[in-house]
Amino acid sequence: MLKFSVVIPCYRDEEPLARLLEQLRRLPHQPGEIIVVDAAGSRRCAQLCEQAAAARLLSEPCRGLQLGIGAAQAQGDVLWFLHADAQLSADPLLAMTMAIQRGAIGGYFRFRFASPRAWPAWVLEPAIALRCRFGVPYGDQGIFMLRSVYRQVGGHAPWPLFEEAPLVRAARRLGPFAALPEPIFVDSRRWQRDGWWRRSLNNRLLALKFMRGAAPQDLVAHYHSKNDL
Repeated sequence: MLKFSVVIPCYRDEEPLARLLEQLRRLPHQPGEIIVVDAAGSRRCAQLCEQAAAARLLSEPCRGLQLGIGAAQAQGDVLWFLHADAQLSADPLLAMTMAIQRGAIGGYFRFRFASPRAWPAWVLEPAIALRCRFGVPYGDQGIFMLRSVYRQVGGHAPWPLFEEAPLVRAARRLGPFAALPEPIFVDSRRWQRDGWWRRSLNNRLLALKFMRGAAPQDLVAHYHSKNDL
């Protein structure tokens, strides 16, 4: 079976990180290693990593930089990138293994909001799936990739936003990039707090500005202010 390296960027996300590490521990198929890249220098994060037998690396607060640092240390055949607040499906490692055995060089999971859900979720989820088919899936969808391909295409951009965009675009030119039917559950509290349509619209406007050439470093402050993170 393929060896998987899980890479998790963390910045003051200790509570969801604890939940994710416990979910990983309970999976029927286990990753070969878990690497947490801590951008807050948190003692609690260090304790959680020690309890979970996960490696902990330090970084400045920049998600793309954190992911690159973790990937550089990973030794698995497949790199699996997870946000700290991700909630997993029943057997994601088996799903990824089967996709790669069918010829995929990488891929991503179906976006689904975690409970509690509201009716806009039923509209947004298929819209996100359609966008991913023609655009770029984002990091909260559990992007995975053969380590050899990841290194060949240059890894994540060292950006605070949209760090996966050049990575996925380059990988898709090399081979099939699978859209798995299995979900990754995304915490819905921020959408409920900010407003489902307001948050979604702000995210789309930021993506449009990025596609028109705006630098991610210039967009990140706008992202935090609009989404009240």
